[in-house]
Amino acid sequence: MANVIEKFGVTSGKAFKLKNYKTDDPGSMEKKEALADLVDFQTELKEYQERLYAEDSQSLLVILQAMDAAGKDGAIEHVMSGVNPQGCQVFSFKQPTSNDYEHDFLWRHYKALPERGRIGIHNRSHYEYVLICRVHPEYNLSERIPGYRNVKDFNAEFWEDRYESIRQFEAHLHRNGTKIIKFFLHVSKEEQKKRFLDRIEDNYKNWKFSASDIDERAYWDAYMSAYETAIASTATPASPWYIIPADKKWFARYAVGKIIVETLKQMEPEFPKLPENQKEKLKSYKEKLERE
Repeated sequence: MANVIEKFGVTSGKAFKLKNYKTDDPGSMEKKEALADLVDFQTELKEYQERLYAEDSQSLLVILQAMDAAGKDGAIEHVMSGVNPQGCQVFSFKQPTSNDYEHDFLWRHYKALPERGRIGIHNRSHYEYVLICRVHPEYNLSERIPGYRNVKDFNAEFWEDRYESIRQFEAHLHRNGTKIIKFFLHVSKEEQKKRFLDRIEDNYKNWKFSASDIDERAYWDAYMSAYETAIASTATPASPWYIIPADKKWFARYAVGKIIVETLKQMEPEFPKLPENQKEKLKSYKEKLERE
């Protein structure tokens, strides 16, 4: 199929409309082909992760955002299977704690950034502060920001400041060696309904179901608007968004895996090369070991 980076990538918010992206768009890709390719991606991913780790200069931050039941956990499990845990860090962000609220909204996310040489995955991220907090602005009151004491205080200027903080945060990380790629797993409301019903009917999936998920479906349109604005406001060439069709889990996993591997290739991590004097020492060590 066409290059997934070009097809699903968003590097500028100019003229961006979420309605222009389908939730079910595998092109000519067949499930069997995608699953076979995913195995190849995992092999390449392992190789490039080793290079990244050995180089110890750059890091990759993968951000996954989506509505409930869109497949974030499954994408992490299938795409990152076989990767050395030593070089990969996964953080799933839930509701902020009281300690989190003692700091600015980026604080807990900055603490979770991948070290040099690592791949970091954020299952939900700092974007929750312009997504769920945009749909439910009353949550912002817990931050106790000076000048904002009422829900009505969270005006257009407040949200633009949030987007600007995110853009500066990501630009700073990019300048210092952390490549950021952001995925929105774009699932339809009807497909979400099917997956919720599956969780209810399957005893082995009951634990995944939450009554709050049903409550949030009532705000679907508001969430779509929040996602559209957040993506349009923060998509840049250095930190792009990818709008991944997620109605077919197998295709979403294929696309995410493909984009991660292609991004790592573009980063060009290399195994360190020893200076000539050290190579000569290796020869002497080899000879010493062989004489034993």
